Amino acid sequence: MGRYRISVATGAWLFSGSHNRVRLWLVGAHGEAELELQLRLARGEVEEFDLDVPQDLGPLQFVKLRKQHSLVDDAWFCDCITVRGPGACAQAAFPCYRWVQGQGVLSLPEGTARLAGDNALDVFQKHREKELKERQQMYCWATWKQGLPQTIAADCKEDLPPNMRFHEEKRLDFEWTLKAGALEMVLKRVCTLLSSWNCLEDFDQIFWGQKTALAEKVHQCWQDDELFGYQLLNGANPMLLRRSTALPSRLVLPSGTEELQTQLEKELQNGSLFEADFILLDGISANVIQGEKQYLAAPLVMLKMDPNGKLLPMVIQIQPPNPSYPTPTLFLPSDPPLAWLLAKIWVRSSDFQLQELQYHLLNTHLVAEVIAVATMRCLPGLHPIFKLLVPHIRYTMEINTRSRTQLISDGGIFDQAVSTGGGGHIQLLRRAVAQMTYCSLCPLDDLADRGLLGIPSALYAQDALRLWKIIARYVEGIVHLFYQRDDVVRGDPELQTWCREITEVGLCQAQDRGFPICFQSQAQLCHFLTMCIFTCTAQHAAINQGQLDWYAWVPNAPCTMRMPPPTTKEDVTMATVMGSLPDIQKSCLQMTITWHLGRRQPDMVPLGHHKEKYFSSPKATAVLSQFRTDLENLENEITARNEQLELPYEYLKPSCIENSITI
Repeated sequence: MGRYRISVATGAWLFSGSHNRVRLWLVGAHGEAELELQLRLARGEVEEFDLDVPQDLGPLQFVKLRKQHSLVDDAWFCDCITVRGPGACAQAAFPCYRWVQGQGVLSLPEGTARLAGDNALDVFQKHREKELKERQQMYCWATWKQGLPQTIAADCKEDLPPNMRFHEEKRLDFEWTLKAGALEMVLKRVCTLLSSWNCLEDFDQIFWGQKTALAEKVHQCWQDDELFGYQLLNGANPMLLRRSTALPSRLVLPSGTEELQTQLEKELQNGSLFEADFILLDGISANVIQGEKQYLAAPLVMLKMDPNGKLLPMVIQIQPPNPSYPTPTLFLPSDPPLAWLLAKIWVRSSDFQLQELQYHLLNTHLVAEVIAVATMRCLPGLHPIFKLLVPHIRYTMEINTRSRTQLISDGGIFDQAVSTGGGGHIQLLRRAVAQMTYCSLCPLDDLADRGLLGIPSALYAQDALRLWKIIARYVEGIVHLFYQRDDVVRGDPELQTWCREITEVGLCQAQDRGFPICFQSQAQLCHFLTMCIFTCTAQHAAINQGQLDWYAWVPNAPCTMRMPPPTTKEDVTMATVMGSLPDIQKSCLQMTITWHLGRRQPDMVPLGHHKEKYFSSPKATAVLSQFRTDLENLENEITARNEQLELPYEYLKPSCIENSITI
């Protein structure tokens, strides 16, 4: 006979508790025993019991549980069950962190991470095979649009597996803030009903409600060339700018622009010439909103970096050359102010399109969903890489499903207000897939390719590299606990299946773009896992949070343009500018949606600070603890740096980075 102390922890989420009865069994190497327990499954509480078991169970392997009900299946969210055996036996943890529904038996294995080849006990191998078979029936791939990454098979959020759904507090906050935003839109429309809409100051009529200090700064200074250039380095989309290695072939310099050419060539020789080319937008079909045609452009902007690190525009070519306009108009800072301003507005509107679709939706959301689905299909809960990744896929499937049914769906927000809506956004995403290489998702490779290493004023670049190194140390610490040699990596069938599933299935044969189809070494595995976690956390934070600051003042980043790009400078008037910018309805919708999607979430979990304890070994716990220490040190360094800056860069402060893509 032995005495066991059992602790049963219930989740703290709304409705996590249950009125149903739960039966428990302890399963050891020498036998199993049903426990006579009367559990009170109260939200956020831990129930503890001391029970005598007549036989010696030996080392504990599983806790089995069955939730019973007579009339109502009242779901229970079980966090974890821990058991301390008789005598000096160590405490065994059985992590769950999922909803328990129905009347079937759920087996929770002891939480020590194990590779498939490490299973001396056949019971664990049978468990992981059964678990994966069930998961593969539950988590299926689907094609949302041909030519784009695969998604979870769910036509609406209700189709998702329960453990991938928002918890109730998250759902209520998401839906109530949408309703609050809709109400704010109505109030703004009422307030402007009898007002004029003839000059830029008229946008002040709707620039109230939720906004940040930086959004107010943008409101005041958005016309300045310095702020225009700063955004390409550190704004909502720092992913397009690159250092020039030659004058772009699409930049047509006609006679009379010899002085400009000399200036460009001088900056080129000095290594201080930069460019942002929006050629991906060329030929994309523009939206038609309520019968009104919208317009798109594919600008090229050339910039110089002065000795103080300020990035200043030198010339803007709004459209590439074509048979109708073999010599496109070049817009310069010395042009009439409204003509130069309108040219910059066209750049900013084009940047809005690429930020939202290429760098936000595709390169973070859709890539993260591929990682999430493949992880659930290929890696059992006992696998160390599952334990490493699962905190970083929280809520991702539901937020993406909501996006496909509300934001980029037929009749969704993009169709209602964005110039790439109405089908252009799908065309653009398909083009962007071809540019999404493995290297483009890895900051060191991407920043080196774009020539942005070692630039003091490139704050995104600096912080991204430091975060990548910290995440890489964390990943290496975990990987080296379980993969002591390269041949162990090569010999892990579950891991290799997961890799192929991501590259060949989820990313649709992406090996041609550098993604691996197998892992040959520890280093290769660590690099890929670092990319996964960085994409699901830091990169999304850098792209998502800027919407709140840079898109609230609509003229700085218009969601659509209602007039074609100017072909002459002298004819640009305030009426031209206002006629090009979004109308009141579209402007209100842009402000509401970007606030809703960019704001800090009430249940936000900062990077590395998930409460779930998937790893039970002290060594793995120490690696996570060091990760948190490294993040805290970086937080202090960024805070000290920002105190010296006129425009603090906060998007990659660890405390501002969510642990997964949840919005």
